[in-house]
Amino acid sequence: MSKVVTFPGLGLEFHVKSVAFSIFGWPIHWYGIIIAVGFLLAVAYCTRVSKRFGIKEDDVLDLLFYAVPLSIIGARLYYVIFYLDLYRRDDGSLDFGAMVRIWDGGLAIYGGVIAAALTLLVFCKVKKLPFLAFADVGVYGLLIGQAVGRWGNFVNVEAYGGETTLPWRMGIYEVVNGVSVYKEVHPTFLYESLWNVVGLILLILVARRGRKFDGQIFLGYVLWYGFGRGLIEGLRTDSLYFFSTGIRVSQMLGFASALAAAVALVLLWRRAGGPEQLWVNRQKENAIQEETQHGSEDP
Repeated sequence: MSKVVTFPGLGLEFHVKSVAFSIFGWPIHWYGIIIAVGFLLAVAYCTRVSKRFGIKEDDVLDLLFYAVPLSIIGARLYYVIFYLDLYRRDDGSLDFGAMVRIWDGGLAIYGGVIAAALTLLVFCKVKKLPFLAFADVGVYGLLIGQAVGRWGNFVNVEAYGGETTLPWRMGIYEVVNGVSVYKEVHPTFLYESLWNVVGLILLILVARRGRKFDGQIFLGYVLWYGFGRGLIEGLRTDSLYFFSTGIRVSQMLGFASALAAAVALVLLWRRAGGPEQLWVNRQKENAIQEETQHGSEDP
């Protein structure tokens, strides 16, 4: 069964279905397909540019074996913690079976990002790799995955905002007290997708014009995404709230992380040396010195 989504100010109308097709009776949802496409594009780009940051392609692929499942767990855990009442039985006890059924919906991007960052930190510690240089590569993948993945929300007709009369408003049918009601709302999924695309372009330009220190791209992502998420979250009607308070979790986390990243960028910018301090350039210098040393030892 398809749902009708319109953009009346733009003269557009779409009939969207959440299920793409079925395999042996098991429904394959468009949301999962879109997320998979975003993931593959992110991996393709990160492996392509990793050498520019002094990170081996194999290390990027090795990280994924740990980061992907742990990020899914992190995204689910974040959602469950702040929507805990959804997983209570009538007697007040917790339904742990419902907590793990991610196919019923309920993943929070911020939980996945936090889990990915912690996984990378441990991975770099074990492999003796520079966290900040690796993180500079990884955030490109996050921006690509988030920009593409938000279109899964469009297919599911979710992650939209409050009512508006703006020209790019989105018309949907929302069930209120069992009755289907037509509303024209902010397409916040689109806002965030476009915000991530712009952020991706800006950070690519920063890297190409010369990074001053490792971690610059990573902190730029935290600043850009956090600030944008804080603004956009304020428009949404399905926000996760900080337990019983009226504080939106992602909005609070977005603005707080953006502020922290801005302070860190200023401090590191002042302390940063020249481009020779970058991990990739230090590797090149070490390789030249080793080659020179071996050459001088040859008879």
